[in-house]
Amino acid sequence: MKMYFKIIGVFFILFFVSCNQKSETKNANETILTGNTTIEVDETLKPIIESQIQVFESLYKAKINIAVKSEKEVIQSLLNNSSRIAILSRVLTKQETTFFENKKLIPKTTLFAKDAIALIANKNNKDTLIALQEVIDFVQNKKQSKIKGLVFDNPNSSTARFICEKAGIKNLPENGVFSFKTNDEVLKYVSQNNGMIGVVGVNCVFEPIPEMQSYIDKINVLEVKDINNINYYSPTQNNIAEGKYPLARDLYIINCQGYSGLGMGFASFIAGDIGQRIVLKSGLVPVTFPSRKLYIRKEISNDKK
Repeated sequence: MKMYFKIIGVFFILFFVSCNQKSETKNANETILTGNTTIEVDETLKPIIESQIQVFESLYKAKINIAVKSEKEVIQSLLNNSSRIAILSRVLTKQETTFFENKKLIPKTTLFAKDAIALIANKNNKDTLIALQEVIDFVQNKKQSKIKGLVFDNPNSSTARFICEKAGIKNLPENGVFSFKTNDEVLKYVSQNNGMIGVVGVNCVFEPIPEMQSYIDKINVLEVKDINNINYYSPTQNNIAEGKYPLARDLYIINCQGYSGLGMGFASFIAGDIGQRIVLKSGLVPVTFPSRKLYIRKEISNDKK
């Protein structure tokens, strides 16, 4: 009987060592600049991340796949170990951070840009101004709101969560609120229906895919007035950078890999000079503005002959 338990014990030890070796081999095949990994991406941030990945892969021997989901689905994937890298418009909550710490993983959060929520309307709607208080009144089911209806990409999206936080509510009301699956579907719906106001990530308006341009041409991006403010501001790069636009938000890459893998390398890349130039070119606001070198010559020579 003792010999039986010894054999069982040896079996489990060998199994544990084998599993560890497989894990180490997997990590060994991935460095900060090489290998293959998957990143969970908030659907409203898809354009900027696709641009970043395209350049990153052209410079290094790496393959980064993206899984585009709603914000809640991205968080769930992190907690379920389906993925260890995520792009979000919020940091992890204390409870979410504690979850990883209990697993001996310390999430690394990197702020890399600032974008905004855009409110859009059909071009047939002559009014291109809207007060944030009107939106809050509408989602709080107050009768004095002038809004006919709000259109969201997804009830579990970052845009829905953002507006709920602004209004101090947990969930969006059922009446007058419509939701689809993606920002592109919101753009299509608003371009075809007068009187509705769409709530989308501004990145999807600044960098639309070619197929969406015809719909973009049929909408207006509204100027928004903050609570207790008299001025209206559009979500331009300058207004977001100066803090004038009231629906601005920060963007983060959250790395829960627990080792020196592509999560660390990609975070360093998008927060570095090249990544920040891509952010700037996309119409969003970089965390650090790329430097520009000026060469001053004492003499001007005429090279033309």
